[in-house]
Amino acid sequence: MLTKDLLRVSRAGGGYHLRFADREHRPLAARVIGTYQGHVGETRGALETALTDLERDADDFKLVRGLSALLERDADFETDATLDPERARKAAFEAAEAVGVVDADERTMALVRAGESLGVSADDLADSLYADLEERQVLADLQSRWEPDDLVAQYNLSLAQTALFDATELRVRSSDPKALVSAIKRLRLMYEIRRLDAGANDGSGADPGIAEREVIVTGPTHLFRATRRYGTRFARLLRTVAAAEEWRLEATIDDRGTERTLSLSQADPVRVPDADPVAEVSFDSAVEADFAGRFSTLDLEWDLVREPEPLATGTRVMIPDFAFDYEHGGPDIDAVDSRAASASRDRGFRVYFEIMGFWTPEYVEKKLAQLEGLEDVELVVAVDESLGVGAEIAARDFRAIPYDGTVPMKDVAAVLREYERQLVAESAASLPEELRPDEDALSLESLAGRHGVSEDALADVAFPAHELVGRTLVRPALLESLAADLEAGMDLADAEDALEAVGISDSSAVLSELGYRVEWEGLAGGTLVER
Repeated sequence: MLTKDLLRVSRAGGGYHLRFADREHRPLAARVIGTYQGHVGETRGALETALTDLERDADDFKLVRGLSALLERDADFETDATLDPERARKAAFEAAEAVGVVDADERTMALVRAGESLGVSADDLADSLYADLEERQVLADLQSRWEPDDLVAQYNLSLAQTALFDATELRVRSSDPKALVSAIKRLRLMYEIRRLDAGANDGSGADPGIAEREVIVTGPTHLFRATRRYGTRFARLLRTVAAAEEWRLEATIDDRGTERTLSLSQADPVRVPDADPVAEVSFDSAVEADFAGRFSTLDLEWDLVREPEPLATGTRVMIPDFAFDYEHGGPDIDAVDSRAASASRDRGFRVYFEIMGFWTPEYVEKKLAQLEGLEDVELVVAVDESLGVGAEIAARDFRAIPYDGTVPMKDVAAVLREYERQLVAESAASLPEELRPDEDALSLESLAGRHGVSEDALADVAFPAHELVGRTLVRPALLESLAADLEAGMDLADAEDALEAVGISDSSAVLSELGYRVEWEGLAGGTLVER
């Protein structure tokens, strides 16, 4: 970004049009780069004088200053002095007080005395006195990342970012909406997604496919208190927007109290140079990062998914912060509730999770409206107690978990275990009273997976043709056959091979059922002995 005083914009006709640099400004960019390179080893004052001369020759001094501001970020200025300036000044002022400086000769005498006390010449002392002033600092090095074309491109990107700092709202359509929303969430911006007609063509010349969804981002000037941190993150989003093949952006700009519209698209000279990558935020907020870290330590049969697929809410789209996937349950598990139909048959049962922090009253109302429009989903909302909207969330038939600072894991775990109990009960109800698998031996885990239920759901099912040995169903005839094949003194490894050959992996339970125990021989293995 540039400083606001370097913004170049035309308001002709009541519009808001950025004055981008183009190909014809490449020579000017080269001259600015050359000016910096040519002043390595010289003072900042000399550099600024040369840049001022360049401004006089250019059509727009703001363009020169903008290009210079980008280069200065790569410049390393140092204080070049024989003595530390503060030490030099202290010695000089003490000597001047002793001499009683009134004229130039007395000043010279004071400098000589001060220099003698520090072991340096009067000239070196004089040169060191104010060497730390900004204009006297020396350009020690320039690690420039820019060729002229790249500097022009970076200028245009920075110009647009500077304009967006004053935006109240940003509306974006992109051919890569997933990357766009992901960046918005990483940058911790407030947003919503509006679904549009898939075949709409707004005349922008962009691929009609980008019009299917419009992402609306709340700008920094629309907050209770516009913060520079939020504004900077808001402007940085443009890097992701401009990286897409097809994109269109409209921003409502607060132009000194007047609302104006800034329109940009892939047709404008806004691109992302290879240099200056944007560091990405790992989570949308510290609350989310803390929650994800603590959830991973819980012993739950749920997988945490970050940024799951969008959910339709009326004419808009909502992307919850997380989703919980239950690792048990399959094709019939969505019989639990009509809303559970949204759970993918391939992944089992899914519960969405939204962390609702404190933003603005308008944003809270939008969130509540989104919840109102959600259908056929299971959603849990962790809501900041300061919002006072827990009852309104519950009234929309969603579970609300209040939090203050951090999301209480105990409450989250309790909700998920309640879902588990409901899933087990409903899946058990869908099973017949008895099952007769064709296999001679079959684990409960395999049978549960076959019927799309949890193992616990099989607890009340009868198996007339099998005996339950540990967690394995085994036909009595197979147990008799195994009893004849196994004998005391047999090596454990041989016994396990015999069991695996007939589909039994739970060897300890079956061996115990047949009257054997294992006599271990160190770490090398063991042999079967009668119980």
